[in-house]
Amino acid sequence: MRADADRAVSPGGEPPRNTNGHTPRALKQLMGQAIHTHEMIRDGDHVLVGVSGGKDSMSLLWLLRDRIRRVPKKYRLTAVHVDPGFGADSAGQMEQFFKTNGFDYRLFRSDVGPRAHSAANRENPCFLCSRLRRKVLFDLARELGSERIALGHHKDDMIETFFINVFYGASVSTMLPVQSLFGGKVKIVRPFYTVDEDRVRRYAQAMGWPAIDLGCPTAGSSKRQEVKDLLNRLYGSNRKIRGNIFHALQNVKPEYLPSKPARI
Repeated sequence: MRADADRAVSPGGEPPRNTNGHTPRALKQLMGQAIHTHEMIRDGDHVLVGVSGGKDSMSLLWLLRDRIRRVPKKYRLTAVHVDPGFGADSAGQMEQFFKTNGFDYRLFRSDVGPRAHSAANRENPCFLCSRLRRKVLFDLARELGSERIALGHHKDDMIETFFINVFYGASVSTMLPVQSLFGGKVKIVRPFYTVDEDRVRRYAQAMGWPAIDLGCPTAGSSKRQEVKDLLNRLYGSNRKIRGNIFHALQNVKPEYLPSKPARI
């Protein structure tokens, strides 16, 4: 069964809730502009879409397929879900969603979650879990000959990652809209990088998708959540702060940053 491009069926088989008049036009426009500006997807590409089961990745998968109907460039999508192995059977839940909605997909049941949360890695389990899951995507891209991996990171992810790297990694850096790896053989693309998280959340709610439970023991108490809470307090005090931070990431002035002193 292939669902209509603007109407989803949830993993539980239920129709979407009332959309309350929400339209995804702005979301589609921002995504399309990002893809066009950075040449994220080319004609004939086979794009792997990392789908965790959260609102961001499910929205990206849905809208990338919807976009195929509206643009001259044609590409192929394969949804990829890596079950982290916490016992919640997220793979089973995602398989039902993919099948019900007619997506080509690959599932991987793994133990990356427990490995990342082992006693030897208490300080930063999220980083290792993400890295191990991404390796699965790289291996599959190599197997299928795919040169594009699309991830659902949005503007707030870019901002939060910047502060995480500053606070805990002593690095001034964040995610890139397009990240070339392995000598250019694979590129990670982030079509939502200019989209506010709240816009994606409202779209996913309108589509009626429940969040898929991964069973992660540190969900809601991670370093990223701490940074998110801090930023939300700042956003509440001044509505311009989010936009100013995002624009600052694209307005870096190295001449006004201290450099490491040369070793003698």
